[in-house]
Amino acid sequence: MGLHQKLPAGLDEVDVIVAGGGTAGCIVASRLASAEPNLSILVIEGGMDNHQDPTIVNIGLFFQHIMPGSRTTLFYPAKPSKHLADRALPIQCGGVLGGGSSINMALYSRAHRSDFDAWDVPGWSAKDMTPYMKKLETYHGKGSLDVHGRDGPVHISRGTWSGGASEDDFMDAVRKAGYPEVDDVQSLEAVNSFGRANRYVSPDGRRQDTAHTYLHPRLQDGQHPNLHVVVQSQVSRVIVEDGRAAGVVFRPNPRLRPQYAGDVTVRARRLVILSCGALGTPAVLEGSGIGNPEVLGRAGVAVVAENLGVGVGYEDHQLLGSAYKTSLGPRDTLSDMSFGLLSPEAIFSERPEILGYTGQDATGKLRPTDEEAAALGPEFEAAWVADFESKPDKPVVCMSMVNFIPGLPGEGVAPGQYLGLTAFILHPWSRGHVHITGPSLDDPLDFETGFLSDEKGLDMKQHVWAYKKQREIMRRMACFRGEVGPWHPAFAADSAAAVTETNSPLPDDVEDIVYSAEDDAAIAEFVRRRVDTTWHSMGTCKMKPRRQGGAVDAALNVYGVEGLKIADLSIAPGNVSGNTNNTALAIGERAADIFISELGLTA
Repeated sequence: MGLHQKLPAGLDEVDVIVAGGGTAGCIVASRLASAEPNLSILVIEGGMDNHQDPTIVNIGLFFQHIMPGSRTTLFYPAKPSKHLADRALPIQCGGVLGGGSSINMALYSRAHRSDFDAWDVPGWSAKDMTPYMKKLETYHGKGSLDVHGRDGPVHISRGTWSGGASEDDFMDAVRKAGYPEVDDVQSLEAVNSFGRANRYVSPDGRRQDTAHTYLHPRLQDGQHPNLHVVVQSQVSRVIVEDGRAAGVVFRPNPRLRPQYAGDVTVRARRLVILSCGALGTPAVLEGSGIGNPEVLGRAGVAVVAENLGVGVGYEDHQLLGSAYKTSLGPRDTLSDMSFGLLSPEAIFSERPEILGYTGQDATGKLRPTDEEAAALGPEFEAAWVADFESKPDKPVVCMSMVNFIPGLPGEGVAPGQYLGLTAFILHPWSRGHVHITGPSLDDPLDFETGFLSDEKGLDMKQHVWAYKKQREIMRRMACFRGEVGPWHPAFAADSAAAVTETNSPLPDDVEDIVYSAEDDAAIAEFVRRRVDTTWHSMGTCKMKPRRQGGAVDAALNVYGVEGLKIADLSIAPGNVSGNTNNTALAIGERAADIFISELGLTA
């Protein structure tokens, strides 16, 4: 098998180097390897091999990957921000073969047609991208063959378990709150509706990460001797000679292999493809001397190629989670697991069905009415008219019901059977950046998320609106028994919005809470103190014309250097109306086709 921890002897030059074995990188390398058996390909991945790791193939064990100190997760510390109550958010990314697809919550969620069309890049419209979204999947859910695939490598299904009582209860509450349940909420256009969740999991409960679905089968079938993978190795820079990418320099990952030291150089005859993610790829480019000369000068790196689009325009979906007390039983939620009361050993022996389940049972995408948008103030209304009004399929927020407290337990909350609802804004106006501060991989990054930093406070208005909407849904569940205080704003005790506790469901005709200006201020303060990342980092090397601040062109060529490509979420020129894993998968498939065509191969 061509998978190694050290570069094998004689492999110091290959045709194509893929720097990063994450979600898109695994797809690109695998498709190239199958297109031409004589094309030698080397994938260099900073994390560990994930093959048959029980915490990865069993998506029900995903909690282990979000814990501090996880060896499968990268934690990028952002600077403290006054917009976040002086907090310094750590932004998580996949740090293992398969990237985020190996450790995420595996919710099947997709962009909308208007997202791709808004990118305004030839070859990347919704019409162009839909075939790739179909190509990657074998879909076991309800929906049209016009938008879903039936014979792709990635299986989409309900898995081996669902919430049952809590899921049905939630869908009843959704309808009471005025939103319909639809069969296919990932139809590329469904909005102001909810649906029962599908997941990146096979019907028998196995996670469908891109290492297991694309890469490992080719490494093990004996038919792809041209495909090689080196894990636990970090690419530090691209070698550029006479304006062309000629190879890369990498080192053993000191976090995983402290016993090894020293840089390794490997050359590429035809292409170098960066797939290190929205936070990793800009750092490799800048460490190679490709970027803004001012940034490079401050970092002490000589300019090789000026590219003003590197590291700017960082985006993420800003998430807020709320938690609720329930009358549910221990088999209706995953609360015992999240509190550490149900060990992995107990799961395997007592509740193996939840090994194929992550607790996300339902999801929906909402947007305000024109009247609601106007009520958020004239500045928001103007932005709404400019960016949303003419795109009726473009949602503001994505919500998902989760069968546990949405975050690490603590803050004095006793073990119990809780439900959570996560709400993240899909198209924030805020932007951040990520840049190197020195020439070494060990130098800290200059990283600002930009969360809530838009000058007019429009993102905050989206959060306040979304908080109110999600709370009204949860209050209409039959199992609702009140709010969990730390996961809600600190409303005044005499406020109509104050958190409650009840011994029975609220009445069917319960009215919406009326919030005062003081309540809105409490929500805003709660947002500043609790808003978090969704792990949906993107947009730091945008695919746009150079004059518009882009870093790559429509064929994913890095401006200023020949033979250097990017294939990951950093190239997204605009945000998307759903979790980003599917967009990363589609980018991988589209990129592979571009590279295969340019290399004169047959897919």
